[in-house]
Amino acid sequence: MSDCIFCRIARGDLPSNKVYEDEEFLAFKDIHPQAPVHILIIPKKHISTLAEASAEDVPLLGRMLELAPRIAREHGAEEGFRTIINTGRHGGQEVYHLHLHILGGQPLPAMLKH
Repeated sequence: MSDCIFCRIARGDLPSNKVYEDEEFLAFKDIHPQAPVHILIIPKKHISTLAEASAEDVPLLGRMLELAPRIAREHGAEEGFRTIINTGRHGGQEVYHLHLHILGGQPLPAMLKH
């Protein structure tokens, strides 16, 4: 999807503060960080939302989750981190390109009560 901002970042058309890249993924620092460590991991393949991922995307999603702890540790979240995938309008998704947030570098407040 050529007009998607994350597709444009993945292609190198727009700048980002890149922290990791391989043939499938790009990870970069969030421009509005909510914690000392706030990194986004995006697949280079355009998938609008997690709800639109298919069975064909399962290996890609697994690799994305496997990548998150390594990136978190390498960037200062050695004592723990939170991963968030906002999905759809009610889920708070603002950019419609699947992305995983890594937040850490400090104790984070509980999000939901049990």
